[in-house]
Amino acid sequence: MTQSVDEQLRFAIAHKRLLQLHYQRNLRVVEPHDYGVQNGKPRLLAYQQRASGGAPGRSRTGWRLLEVSKIERCVVLDHTFKGSRGDPRQHHYTWDVLYARVE
Repeated sequence: MTQSVDEQLRFAIAHKRLLQLHYQRNLRVVEPHDYGVQNGKPRLLAYQQRASGGAPGRSRTGWRLLEVSKIERCVVLDHTFKGSRGDPRQHHYTWDVLYARVE
């Protein structure tokens, strides 16, 4: 049975599993951290560990805010990550609705 992107994102966040996905014609491996609706659009806040392609001079690692509707070929990987990369006192994005967040 094929899972929807929504189900994959929720599962990956709940189990701290890496995702491999295609986004804007680039293959990316990301740690999914926050998933919800922001400014009326479903979005994923993820820490990108690696990517192919991309704009010259732009770091291939770091925080990315992805539009869920543009995510293609999403796969939940067996590899896990430690969890939140942030300081508990740091400011989080403001979400209209937050579906899942890494603890």
